[in-house]
Amino acid sequence: MPEESAFHPLEEESLRGWRSGLARATTGLALFLTLTGLTILLLPFSVFNQHAVVVHTLVGLIWLLPLLAYSLRHLRAYWSFPLTQVKFSGWIGGLLLLVCTISGLVLTAQAVFGTRTTALWRNTHIVTTFGLVFFLGHHLVLPAWRLRRRRAVAAAAAIGRAARAFGLATGAWTLAGLAVVAGLTQAIRPHEFRNEFPESYDLDPYGGKGPFAPSLARTRSGGAYDAASLSGSEGCGSSRCHEQIYREWLPSAHRYSSMDAGFQKIQSVMAAQNGADSTRYCAGCHDPISLFSGTKFIGVEELSALDGYREGISCLACHAIEETDIKGNANYVIHQPQRYLGELGEGPAAKFVSDFLIRAYPKQHVATLSRRMFKAPEFCAACHKQFIDEEVNQVGWVQLQNQYDNWKSSRWHDPADPSRTLECRECHMPLVADSRDPAAGDTVDPNRSADDGKHRSHRFLGGNQYMPVLLDLEGGEEHAALVEDWLRGEYPVPEIADRWSEGPAVPIAIQAPAEVEAGSTFPLKVRLLNNKVGHDFPTGPLDIIQAWVEVEVVDDQGRVVFHSGTVDEQHFVETGSFMLKAEPVDRYGNLIDRHNLWEMVGVRFKRSMFPGAEELAEYDIACPGVGQPQPPPADQELAVELPPAARGELTVRARLNYRKFDQYLLNFAFPDSGLTSPITVLASDEATIRVRPPAGGGQD
Repeated sequence: MPEESAFHPLEEESLRGWRSGLARATTGLALFLTLTGLTILLLPFSVFNQHAVVVHTLVGLIWLLPLLAYSLRHLRAYWSFPLTQVKFSGWIGGLLLLVCTISGLVLTAQAVFGTRTTALWRNTHIVTTFGLVFFLGHHLVLPAWRLRRRRAVAAAAAIGRAARAFGLATGAWTLAGLAVVAGLTQAIRPHEFRNEFPESYDLDPYGGKGPFAPSLARTRSGGAYDAASLSGSEGCGSSRCHEQIYREWLPSAHRYSSMDAGFQKIQSVMAAQNGADSTRYCAGCHDPISLFSGTKFIGVEELSALDGYREGISCLACHAIEETDIKGNANYVIHQPQRYLGELGEGPAAKFVSDFLIRAYPKQHVATLSRRMFKAPEFCAACHKQFIDEEVNQVGWVQLQNQYDNWKSSRWHDPADPSRTLECRECHMPLVADSRDPAAGDTVDPNRSADDGKHRSHRFLGGNQYMPVLLDLEGGEEHAALVEDWLRGEYPVPEIADRWSEGPAVPIAIQAPAEVEAGSTFPLKVRLLNNKVGHDFPTGPLDIIQAWVEVEVVDDQGRVVFHSGTVDEQHFVETGSFMLKAEPVDRYGNLIDRHNLWEMVGVRFKRSMFPGAEELAEYDIACPGVGQPQPPPADQELAVELPPAARGELTVRARLNYRKFDQYLLNFAFPDSGLTSPITVLASDEATIRVRPPAGGGQD
């Protein structure tokens, strides 16, 4: 065998390179990084791939030092040799390796310290990886192929043996890395869910309707879902990703839908009267976590899972829905999202790993929890449309609240011109500027762009200004104040300002004569207009909600000469007031006054205003000598007395009031508590009427 010192310098350097332990380790780890990168990119989401992301990142960081040392040595060794095809491919591969390394470091920093990894850097990392496979593969394979052509040359034989050893060592490093990933896959698993109904759970209480009836909500599997699988909303807020959205959701009606003190009381009454199984009817919308985990049965305190009670409609309870139907009554299908490693673990290490994985490996998170259907009114219709069926009231079908069909039949929905349509999200989820949320921007919404720096508010502002404060929720006072602004039409929504007029959502206007004669009778009217509400006003459970006109007439001495709609010391609205509400009845004609809708078969009275519709509250004001005052008839014509020798002016003040809870229901639900729902003045108006003496004269 010839002495290696007799080889050509290029052959000697090549032989040293193939024998270098540093080169073998560096190349082996590079191959491991390439293979794991490809599995992460091309294979489905899995436990193996999650571990591969973590190990890929750690190995990539560790690999930097040997890579730098080897690269400097390699450059120094081959710098003076002529430029060949192999050397050229090495230069191109080296440049791609530099860009790939930089993009990997940026992605790691974004996943650790940021809120998301950006598409630009992800795509750069992917493209340069494929480029590396080609050029560095060419850089290594071409010399090996040439060696096969030169088997008779001593240098070729020596280099060939070294190259084969290089290949074996490189493969060993790669396999060692893959073995680590495989070992971690077996040793560290995601949280295992117990998707089982309790032993005493009635799986089919309504005969063929399934385990969640009479709710129409269904799981993809048809079985139970562990409560933990749909809870954990706090993790969305503590990850730095959706912190703003989480803060908005905390005092929202979606969050406290199960905690709602009224809901809990009514549910307990329903369970006592009809059995615990019947409360599943309400749970599909109010308490989905408890429904799907099988806690709506006898023996469970408050008929709610602990997580379900605390979170109501959690982040996942909404975002895991994959199919809806506009029939209502929670007619949706929900899947159980596959959770990331550490997502339900305890301790800062588990939290760090899960947050890192969601940002570094987001395709599962995005694909399963972000859907175009969430933006459509039909998605909202699954819960914001309700009816009672025979299986509930034992009589037959009765329509309850129905915001979706109201909206679809109104002027706010224009199927011929979508640009004129206002949808649920545009009003109830207005855009929040200066968003730090990774979900900011939208390429689907016609009013938005991918880089608009906004997200949709998850406060879901509507009509409840009471529960956030009563439950002492974090941010509850601020939320209640915003609801007050919303109810009065003072909450700005810039994106629809050109289609939504300024001022009250339901303005009122006094219609009264400019002058009246003392001792006469004159009409007084208050005009109401449903101007900006996208559905009936009021909407929701109208046996609970109250909206009414309050009128007060005072003389120029400040004395009240007429009133209607005032609230007494017990917080009841004055009898005979002009009221917007409903009075449902049971099969025996008894009033449904405890929100016992499961007994409802119809209504004996209902007054609400379709979008764009008007109502008139009418009052006839009479004075002595014209006729004795009469009791107020059903059409709200009321009588009042004016002193026959009145002089000066009368001031008329009218207000449209709103409160979420009827006082009778509060007294029933919370006896001796002193609770009362706050009253919001939605709109007001004032007018002055000049009073002239009677034509026949009068007292001075």
